[in-house]
Amino acid sequence: MTAPRIAWISEDDPPEAFPDISAALSEPDGLLAAGGDLKTDRLLFAYSRGVFPWFDNGQPILWWSPDPRCVIKPASFHLSRRLRRFIRNSAFEISINKAFSAVIEACAEDRVGQDGTWITDQMIDAYSSLHAQGWAHSIEVWDDDELVGGVYGLAIGRAFFGESMFSQASNASKIALWSLCSILDRHDFDILDCQVVSPHLTSLGAILLPRAEFGSMLERTCRPATRFDRWPVDRLPVANLLTSEDHSALQ
Repeated sequence: MTAPRIAWISEDDPPEAFPDISAALSEPDGLLAAGGDLKTDRLLFAYSRGVFPWFDNGQPILWWSPDPRCVIKPASFHLSRRLRRFIRNSAFEISINKAFSAVIEACAEDRVGQDGTWITDQMIDAYSSLHAQGWAHSIEVWDDDELVGGVYGLAIGRAFFGESMFSQASNASKIALWSLCSILDRHDFDILDCQVVSPHLTSLGAILLPRAEFGSMLERTCRPATRFDRWPVDRLPVANLLTSEDHSALQ
């Protein structure tokens, strides 16, 4: 029996050289193509079509579009009573795009139970370039002047594509993700892409969308590809993002 094959993309191929996401393999789930590069035009095209890079050192660039797709609708983030109370009483502060390099470097560090990292130097360089061009963003969580958590990803149109998050204090990554969802919801974003499902994400309100439905949603939210620049400018107490309904729920 002939093994399934995936498309090979040359660095000389245009960004739109990706096959349709329906051509992705079922095993391994979502593998669509290999090769190419991590230049801005190719990455923006890929993400807006439901494709993202994920590969280890020593591998060619591998491009994925799993089915189903794990997403959070920003308005549906599950803020538990316990986390809501923690936020209200917390001294943590958040900032946006103040420490992108520190966040991506922290996300790239080896973690317990993890053999190495997929956030290679090549990936760090690519996403740092996207950040410099206004496409990639970081949400930082601070305890006084110590960076204790964060998340980074791309904002294209009304979709945010989460890449990775880290935590060095209790609830810090949850607060980073909740803060991101709060801001996205206030600016009418339709979706936060989480790529691959995990129990942690489902506990926070993530759902699974069929790949075809996810792709159709991106047609509405990412085309044309536009930057988002209406982030809070100043560092602020995380409790400031709680709504009046959040406070009422704790009475």
